[in-house]
Amino acid sequence: MSRLDELVEAARRTVRDRRERVPLEELRAQARVRGDERPFKEALVGPGLSLIAEFKRRSPSAGEIRPGASVEEVVSAYERGGASAVSVLTEDGGFGGSLEDLSAAREAAGLPILRKDFVVDPYQVVESAVAGADAVLLIVAALTSRELAQLHREARALDLDVLVEVHDEEELECALGTVDADIIGINNRDLTDFSVDIERTFDLLADVPAGKTVVSESGIHGREQLEDLERVGVDAVLIGEGLMRSPDPEASLRDLLGTPPL
Repeated sequence: MSRLDELVEAARRTVRDRRERVPLEELRAQARVRGDERPFKEALVGPGLSLIAEFKRRSPSAGEIRPGASVEEVVSAYERGGASAVSVLTEDGGFGGSLEDLSAAREAAGLPILRKDFVVDPYQVVESAVAGADAVLLIVAALTSRELAQLHREARALDLDVLVEVHDEEELECALGTVDADIIGINNRDLTDFSVDIERTFDLLADVPAGKTVVSESGIHGREQLEDLERVGVDAVLIGEGLMRSPDPEASLRDLLGTPPL
């Protein structure tokens, strides 16, 4: 079993536990009273390259990233630094995240929020809406075509945007053929062995139809990389670990975006 398989199986177990505590229909009733919508896709298609700044406590490959990190402090710094949106990693086992982190991020800033997790069940889509997410991540490598279609449909019915993540040509074909994804995330990290190669974005970009919003994820650290990605037509980048390790996330964001300090 690969590391991705382990994470997906852990997600399925977690869903079963949560469903026992709060039934799906009870959760759906809470989702109907959502307010303060913050369109995620619209935040990524403005002039220039947009940046999704991620709050991530740890990772299976890097371990603890920012011990004792305060969601409020970090996410507020992201907003001041010019981030267009925030990604919150909510997976508990390998990443130390929680839905409480997502809710705290929504309270701390006015930016659209992506729930980043191994979403494998409609229950997670509904709880994402309840917790305050504006978008969810669906990882093609973790889902069958049928599951991808079902989860995408559930998210759109709740007015959540969907970032559909791929990392090779076959997964891109699935994302386009199964759900005609509007937002394509190209993950430069191979989730089977966690190796990173930013060239993956450049290789796959040519196969993405015009009109799609493209997000490059993982392995992005410097201003020069952002300029190269913008030059070839990428709409946004998602950066987490580099910003989380920075002693001054706001200043680091300004450096990456090429904006002057206040």
